[in-house]
Amino acid sequence: MSRLSAVWLLTLGLAAGVGLGNVTQVEAQRAAAGPPDWPCVQRLIPELAWGTMWTGPPLDELEQSWWEDDEIGRVVRFATSRSTREEAAQARVREFVEILDEEASDDGEVERRLTLLFSGLFELTDRERRRTIDSIRRASRAQLSRLETISAMVDELEQRRAEEDADEEEIERLSEALFWEQRTFQHRQQALPAMCDQPYLLEEKLARMVRIIMARMP
Repeated sequence: MSRLSAVWLLTLGLAAGVGLGNVTQVEAQRAAAGPPDWPCVQRLIPELAWGTMWTGPPLDELEQSWWEDDEIGRVVRFATSRSTREEAAQARVREFVEILDEEASDDGEVERRLTLLFSGLFELTDRERRRTIDSIRRASRAQLSRLETISAMVDELEQRRAEEDADEEEIERLSEALFWEQRTFQHRQQALPAMCDQPYLLEEKLARMVRIIMARMP
């Protein structure tokens, strides 16, 4: 890669929202956070561990799967749906807990069904979170590939400009193509921080619903 190509790539790195003097710092943060295709400053945690947020009965001791309880299945799917606002999700979980508290015959039944409820919320949230992480990594790999494309375009443009009988129309065409490729890179790079927030937001949403459940656990 030529010196000019390297400069172009560093300049494109500014789309991540940092100055040239901070590029090294950000790259170091990312290197510490995960693999090369993980573009986020947040540390990569591929899967959640239920033991970090649940102090109730172990999930592997459940004798029933959460979806076998029709009512719990409906609550779980509603609360974890992308289209459900967090306030509505919490309200639905709270409603279930309150009704269960009124109708359950004993604390053992309350504990069993609340554990099933947590199991469902945890499973679907973790599944959605893993899909989100996969999407982030695919987007990052696409950006790395786009950088390689831009580098090759810069090299070709330099070469054409250096020719004695340079074709100005071809140079103009290459310049315009490079401009739009750069714009695409920058636009998609600017979307990455919001994508990087999603796994954390899903985890926080789950944690808030779990607190509602734990407040009633026997």
